[in-house]
Amino acid sequence: MLCCCAAAPAPPSPAGTPPPPVRVDPRAPGLRLTPGATLAPPKVLDVKTVVEDSNGDERRADTSVAVTFSLQTEVVFDKDSASLGPRASARIQAVADEITRQNAKTVRVFGFTDDLGTHEHGLELSKRRAEAVYALLARDLAPDPGLTFEVRGYAEQYPVADNATEDGRRKNRRVEITFPKSTG
Repeated sequence: MLCCCAAAPAPPSPAGTPPPPVRVDPRAPGLRLTPGATLAPPKVLDVKTVVEDSNGDERRADTSVAVTFSLQTEVVFDKDSASLGPRASARIQAVADEITRQNAKTVRVFGFTDDLGTHEHGLELSKRRAEAVYALLARDLAPDPGLTFEVRGYAEQYPVADNATEDGRRKNRRVEITFPKSTG
């Protein structure tokens, strides 16, 4: 199933954080609090691991709940195009293999551009690029009837680098593929 949605306020992040692993007794004699002090409620922080290849063409971010692949558009598309380039198939197949390993049932494919050109052009281009990546992923992952996709273009919203430099703009021109990490 494909869900193409209008622009949203922010790219959704994976839902849920794990519960605290242990209960802390604020009255335990080993805690050394100043008189009148109390402990804040326990909170588990999500550790994020990011691995980027040496030339920055591909990046993988892992948290305890999700995996995100960020593919620079120059790797999978020609400049200002939504037609998949010659290196796209192998890169997207590798992502599909990881989706299968994680047994993911929901996959988000989001397209982004730099801030050059009009917002309308960037929105259309980012959406077409996300749809092209979705089509290849859907083909590589068929026939899983329980798998759903959310596909959206965000144009220049949510940059990951400074658009003032060509290197920064290159990093912002990307397609992100996010899916839940398996729990077992």
